[in-house]
Amino acid sequence: MATAELTVISMGRADVSASTYVAEIQRRLAAQSKVAYEMHAMGTNLDGSVEDILALVAELHAVPFELGIPRVYSVLKLDERRDKETSLGAKVESVRALLDP
Repeated sequence: MATAELTVISMGRADVSASTYVAEIQRRLAAQSKVAYEMHAMGTNLDGSVEDILALVAELHAVPFELGIPRVYSVLKLDERRDKETSLGAKVESVRALLDP
């Protein structure tokens, strides 16, 4: 399994707000069931197989183009472990366990 963080930036839009494009990306995420996701202020965390994540990233990268944006810049951070199963929640809990007295 793998975890990832994706940020899709629509460039060349007339309005400085990106919420319209982010909302459509979140709709696309909700419409699929292969990759778990969690939106945060600067992007979206993804949790699934590398193959499913990369296929989904390709689809999400295209969303602003479909909405008429001339240029899209996406940033993907991908973390894969093959020695054990992990998830977004497990990573956070691992650190929290070290912080608890």
